[in-house]
Order: sequence, then structure tokens, then C-alpha cells
Amino acid sequence: MTSIDLNSDLGESYGSWTMGNDEAVLDLVSSANIACGFHAGDASVLLKTVRAAKARGVRIGAHIGYNDIAGFGRRNMVYAHDDLVAETIYQIGAIKAAAQAARTTVDYVKPHGALYNTIAVDEAQAAAVIEGIKLVDPELTLMALAGSQIVDQARAAGLVVQQETFADRAYTSNGLLVSRKEAGAVHHDPQKAAEQALAFATGQPITAITGESVLVDADSICVHGDNPQALELVKSIIDTLADHGVAVSHAR
Repeated sequence: MTSIDLNSDLGESYGSWTMGNDEAVLDLVSSANIACGFHAGDASVLLKTVRAAKARGVRIGAHIGYNDIAGFGRRNMVYAHDDLVAETIYQIGAIKAAAQAARTTVDYVKPHGALYNTIAVDEAQAAAVIEGIKLVDPELTLMALAGSQIVDQARAAGLVVQQETFADRAYTSNGLLVSRKEAGAVHHDPQKAAEQALAFATGQPITAITGESVLVDADSICVHGDNPQALELVKSIIDTLADHGVAVSHAR
């Protein structure tokens, strides 16, 4: 049976402010990208989300980002190499400690927001993130944008890479994500997201925002936990995949 990993960005609440519906989403996905406190989340939310993922047998990933909680990690930032290495180490260390306390493990690292998009094209910042991961635990998998330059860069450095796609994001004709600043960059229609997820899972082309067909390699599919329709989207995706004989599993 064909299978695909389904992941979501979770643990992004902060203090009394709540984002998303983490508990319900965790019941459906196979991997959880859990915020480490820099772009979102806090110590209590981190530990609670790690424990909730463990209770459901969901694979845990460190969702690291720029130190920019006010901008939700979506503002571009310039970093000295050593600073970005250190912040990568710091964030992975935080979630590894939470996982140890919860008697579970962290399996992968998925950068967030502006950091994720920058290292997809910027070899210098990518090198800092790769170095930080390797210094903490070279067995950690890196989850990165499918088809981006960091995929080859990280593999050359010895990391295992999982190529990620997005069910709820529009793509350009060259297989990259449409900027959130553009109209239509985010899919809010569950059926449209489900159809795109099915194409990713079965190795079929998707339709770019400009109408062309584009083929994108997919090891994992993301649905953003901060999307107001996240729960409905995930349910629609899982139902559509099941109807076509595709299971949701992180063992691909």
C-alpha cells in the first residue's frame, strides 16, 4: 500500500494566547513540527505538545526559526554564521530536553517561515543550520522544501533529507512556493488541498498558480496548524488519500 507522511506545524500557542487546534490535529497527522520558543510557543506549550505527540505515537520534529516571536518568524533576518549555528543548537536542545522529560525522542528538524524559505536558496544560512544540526545530533533528519538547493547541500554534508510539500500552499511553475504576499498563495478550500495532496502522494503533477503542470517530489506533506481550516483540511486530505489507497504514515 502506498503511504505518505503528513505533518503539521504545532505548539505555536504562547501564554494565554492560543493558536490552532493541536490536540485534534495530532489525532490525524503522522509527524508534528513543534515550535521551540523562538518564532512561537513557550516552555509549557512545548512540553505539553511533546507529551501529546508521544501519547499518539506521532513523530516529533524540532520546528526551529528566527528569534522573532513578534513577527512569528516570518520576517527576513540577517545573521552572523556563528549566531545562527548557536540558535539552531539552542532550539534543538530545548525540544530534546522536553522529549527526554516525556520519555520520547526528536527525529527530525524542520525550519520555520522566513528561515525555511531563506535556506532554500541561501547556501550561507543553510550551512549554519546544517552545522548546528550536526553538532547536536547528526542522526537527525532535515525536512526541507522539495527541490530546493538545501536538499543537495544537506545530503552532501551527510544529513538525511526529507523533501516536503504543502497541501495548502500554491506553487509556481518552477516548483517553488508562491509568496504569502501574493493573492491565492494559501489554499483554504479543503477539496483543492486534498487534490493537491493526492497528487504529491502518488507522484502526479500539480497545477501551478499560473496554470502549468509541475511535478514536485514529496516525502512529506504539510498542512499549517495556524490555518483556520487546518482540521477540516487534514480530514479532507486523509479521506481523499484513503479513497485512493494511500495511507498516512511516517514510514515511507
